[in-house]
Amino acid sequence: MEFHEASQSSWDANAAHWDEAIGQEGNKYWKVLQLPALERLIPRGRPDKKALELATGNGLGARWLASAEGGGFASVLATDGSAEMLKHAERRQDDATAAAKTAYRQVDVTDGAAFEQLLADEPDGFDAVLLNMAIMDIADLNPLAKALPKLLKPDGVFVATLLHPVFFTSDFTRSIEIKDGKGTEEPEVTRAKVIRGYLDVPPVHGVGHWGQPALQAILMKNGCREKVYFHRPIHELFTIFFREGLVMDAIEEPAFTEADKVESIESHTNFTQLPALLAFRLRRSQ
Repeated sequence: MEFHEASQSSWDANAAHWDEAIGQEGNKYWKVLQLPALERLIPRGRPDKKALELATGNGLGARWLASAEGGGFASVLATDGSAEMLKHAERRQDDATAAAKTAYRQVDVTDGAAFEQLLADEPDGFDAVLLNMAIMDIADLNPLAKALPKLLKPDGVFVATLLHPVFFTSDFTRSIEIKDGKGTEEPEVTRAKVIRGYLDVPPVHGVGHWGQPALQAILMKNGCREKVYFHRPIHELFTIFFREGLVMDAIEEPAFTEADKVESIESHTNFTQLPALLAFRLRRSQ
């Protein structure tokens, strides 16, 4: 099975567990890292503004875009390549006002024809296009990059977040050194990540959420269903969009803080000096 097909299959198979893990309000990554970055990068909507979310998952980002507390957009089109994910997204749209201005549609972002049809149905384009935490799950970004200049209105923005290419999707290992305290002193803990491969890392099977209950069409590890991660060095990632005439005007590297630390010593949350995510904003060139 090709990696793209494996990835698509994994999302259909994992949809129920992923929905449960993310929930109605989002997990720690959403609340602490993604949402604050999106609030800074996406201009608030106005009564006539339209937003598109790609790879919406269980609709978390779309619900925020449509909410008064979030983007406040007049209309939101939430899309995903997984029909199972879209079922959960529609089920979770519990706010009547937001639901009235939110539509759902199956769109495979690796399919250029799907974008052509979307553009035919939405010829005026969108004021904001969001791709939250999905770039590392997409086998081919070229169809999206080619479509964006047409999907975006002249002053529209494309905003994306993803696992940090240096510290999360590279070939890395976590290093933890513990120096015992003396007397009543607390042990001194030093955390680091050793990057063993960055420029050329092939697609790999990795764990999305531990504890997923059933088998699926791709590899298993310790009883957990795996997903496919597609690593891209930062220069390669941005070049895909730059060569289509898009320009960047904002970039962030969100990281957890000391206040977010947890008891589990090896948790990524505790590596506060190393960003967990990359967030950026692109526009059409003038």
